[in-house]
Amino acid sequence: MTSQPNALIVGDGPAGLSAGLLLAKNDVDVDVFGTDQTPMHKALLLNYLGIKEITGSDFQQRARDQVADFGATLHESKVVDLNRDGDGFSIETDDGDTYSGDYIVIGTTNDAHLQALDVEMAEGVADVDRNGRTNVDDCYAVGWATRSQKIQAIISAGDGAAAALDILSDIAGEPVHDFDVVE
Repeated sequence: MTSQPNALIVGDGPAGLSAGLLLAKNDVDVDVFGTDQTPMHKALLLNYLGIKEITGSDFQQRARDQVADFGATLHESKVVDLNRDGDGFSIETDDGDTYSGDYIVIGTTNDAHLQALDVEMAEGVADVDRNGRTNVDDCYAVGWATRSQKIQAIISAGDGAAAALDILSDIAGEPVHDFDVVE
């Protein structure tokens, strides 16, 4: 019997939460790490498709609740160390706990996280493909980690979703879509 795949997500803004949502919704064990100190708390969203107006703090709370409702574990802690661990990844948090995962998604401005895994950089951000894949197998970078000067909540959420779909496709061995229908 094979174990359920798991993912570590470093960063709890729109990119990390979006990745966490799609992965958890599709039966991947997900741990999201962050202190909910995202710049989203300063935002007033008037340009998020489908939402007329919402404060960043309200958006964050709704997103965090939705991700948790699908089974992801949200950890109120900072990642202080991360490493490649065989075929997966390990992280240590500021409270001394360690976690391991098959996949890692990094959505923070902390370059040290990317450097710890030898992620290639281009123009000061992680060099990724359109799915957030880095040069490190099973390591993804999304949101702030990939476009620090042109950041937008809806784009960051899309980055996280693209990375999650790529991970889900890797697990399934074929392209995966997350498309629910009204019954």
